[in-house]
Amino acid sequence: MEKDYLGIHIGIIGGGQLGKMMIQEAKKLSFHITVLDPAPDCPAHSICDEHIVADFDDRDAIRHMAEKCDVVTYEFEHIDAQVLTELEGVGYKIYPTAKSLSIIQNKYTQKQLLKHDGLPVPDFMQINSADDMYRAGEEFAYPYMLKACTGGYDGKGNALVQDEEHAMEAYASLGGGSIALMAERLVDFCMETSVLACRGINGDIAVYPVGDNRHINSILHKTIVPADITDEAAEKAMDAARRVMEVFDGVGMFCVEMFITREMEVLINEVAPRPHNSGHYTIEGCVTSQFANHIRAITGLPLGDTSLIRPTVMVNLLGSEGENGRAKVNGLCDALAVKGVNVHIYGKSTTTPRRKMGHITVCADTVSEALEKAERAYKYISITAQK
Repeated sequence: MEKDYLGIHIGIIGGGQLGKMMIQEAKKLSFHITVLDPAPDCPAHSICDEHIVADFDDRDAIRHMAEKCDVVTYEFEHIDAQVLTELEGVGYKIYPTAKSLSIIQNKYTQKQLLKHDGLPVPDFMQINSADDMYRAGEEFAYPYMLKACTGGYDGKGNALVQDEEHAMEAYASLGGGSIALMAERLVDFCMETSVLACRGINGDIAVYPVGDNRHINSILHKTIVPADITDEAAEKAMDAARRVMEVFDGVGMFCVEMFITREMEVLINEVAPRPHNSGHYTIEGCVTSQFANHIRAITGLPLGDTSLIRPTVMVNLLGSEGENGRAKVNGLCDALAVKGVNVHIYGKSTTTPRRKMGHITVCADTVSEALEKAERAYKYISITAQK
């Protein structure tokens, strides 16, 4: 007998823009959605069926949501993996799995597993003391990267160790030993890239095209697809993403961030077990978006076609510098007047400098045309605080 998909109830931990975009796809299939998020006016609030207003570390609230749902997923990885492990242990379905989440949450254990399974990663070592900072300099040479093993994002939790003289300064900036740290050899890359991959409950894997990620102040500014790399390098990157899905026995969307070296070799930077900012281009740019495939995967539906329809550029819209307060979108009419431009405003009620508030997507016949239109539209839009 065919499964009745009409009554599926999905729980999402996190009601930000990623949760909202998951819901937009889930609602196309009439799925029931419960969101857990501490903000009463989070972006997902306006379109979910039920909103549990609770902190992300509220274990009772997470259990309460799981009791209501057929499957639980999440939009970010900085959550309590232990409570998800306990829920899995008594039969609740959590995707991506709590096991994969707990490994990925710690950058050191994540890299250990990837290296153990033969995947290409930069050289790394654990930092257990101040003396290890100097050992890392001897091992990797200066400069090298110092990283917090947990909790970092958008460049937070990273410090560049320029030389031996500044090693203790970098060490102190990341807690001086109060949190787990790791060192990593600095990669001489020509491109930062990411590959989105999705794995179904039955083990089927779908991989998206390789994107060229451009950052400003360690925050993603734009993603250009297809990336301007050799076919061989693109195949290496897509194969690495495929293997990551198998290593973690992943279900749902994963993003594999990588470096492409000047020799067109691929090194994995880190893995995110969820839809990702760099995959927003898939909404208009691919046959099946990352959000649609995530919902398909966690509910046991067949994965959709990940083919790129046309060259696509995505540009992030961040809160303006020096602006704090209730959000105001400026220049929307002018941006939408540029033919082919799609604007996504996430619905966050307040803006702060460099907060992700929305994005622009442009699909065109060529990358250069998509870039030109996206950059033109981007100049019109700003997110400021209401005066």
